[in-house]
Amino acid sequence: MRVLMLVATSVATDTRVLREAASLAGIGHSVHIVGKSVPAGFDPGAGITVSSVGSSSVFRRQARGDSPARLSWPRRFARWLLLPQHRNSSFTRWADGAYRDALRRPFDVVHAHDFTALGVGARLADERGVPLVYDSHELWSGVPREYRPTPLQDRRERRQEAEWGGRAAAVITVGPGVAEELARQYGWTDMAVVRNTFPLLPEVELPELPARPRGAVYAGRVGAYRELEVVAAASRDTDLPITIVGPGDETWLATFDPGRATVRAALPLDDASREIAGAGLALVTHSDKWPNHRLAMPNKLFHAVSLGVPVVATDVGQLGALVREHRLGVLYRPGDAGSLTAALRTAVDEYPTLVDQVRRARPTLSWPEDEAVLRSVYATLMSDHRTA
Repeated sequence: MRVLMLVATSVATDTRVLREAASLAGIGHSVHIVGKSVPAGFDPGAGITVSSVGSSSVFRRQARGDSPARLSWPRRFARWLLLPQHRNSSFTRWADGAYRDALRRPFDVVHAHDFTALGVGARLADERGVPLVYDSHELWSGVPREYRPTPLQDRRERRQEAEWGGRAAAVITVGPGVAEELARQYGWTDMAVVRNTFPLLPEVELPELPARPRGAVYAGRVGAYRELEVVAAASRDTDLPITIVGPGDETWLATFDPGRATVRAALPLDDASREIAGAGLALVTHSDKWPNHRLAMPNKLFHAVSLGVPVVATDVGQLGALVREHRLGVLYRPGDAGSLTAALRTAVDEYPTLVDQVRRARPTLSWPEDEAVLRSVYATLMSDHRTA
């Protein structure tokens, strides 16, 4: 089966997309990914090809000339006001380019990653008469909005998601909480849950952890609604070095006071893994403000588990429940720097026990289980395709 994947990311750092593509290629499907601003020369792996569409916006020129740190208050206000139009323009141009790219390719199924690719995916699937797979990486209607309120656009996007996703032959989500909410909102049934898990490393390949934590590392998107202000405040009251590493929102970073924490640019996955394992503790944090945060089970959590590293995590929704169920680390109250400081102390004091608990939980929280779900979805699609 020839799979056309659509995703409005650079692909190179999108571990979920790459894992799914590699899994499908591994059982004989050919996979082509149309991404957004993919780095030149990027190799997605055996059996996978990739093409890139830019994401220029008609608003982009307005941002030239000033770094976020130098933006005056009126310009920051203008950015907040115009950001929805900029995002809409950027994603629309990407979708138009992805459609043109896909028209010249043969495919038997369209796999649309997230809402930003769903509209163009539904159009291509309809025109070619092939199945559509909607892969919802998050609850789109509940993601943080870092710009002025857009209630009309939000309602329109919910209607579009209901219509386009309702046409899909299969819907995949990242966790049971998102699946339940999509079922509640749209009445969808039989959704498949494929978590953001990582490959299961053999015990002999696990990194060697320190006997006692040398630090705590947050490795993920650096921006608003990720409790990083709380992490910074806690850094002032702990002797444990804290590192924040990942792709950053430069406008948000311009006013962020990291306290005693060290902020670093994004690292390749292998380098980030070494950083986390060398420190011995992973910070898995996000706010309790948005519905998507209460339902999310973030990539950062499964990354830490794959390395056998305990976590200090925000006690929010599905994240808190999973950490508690499998005893993966220590939880702290959202928004409470004192609670985070205490959680870090507890993690240090109970470290050997936490490491043992994480290592015992790894087989249940690793990619082979989720890969089996993904492959089952495609086996059903192939069966239905042959019958048709």
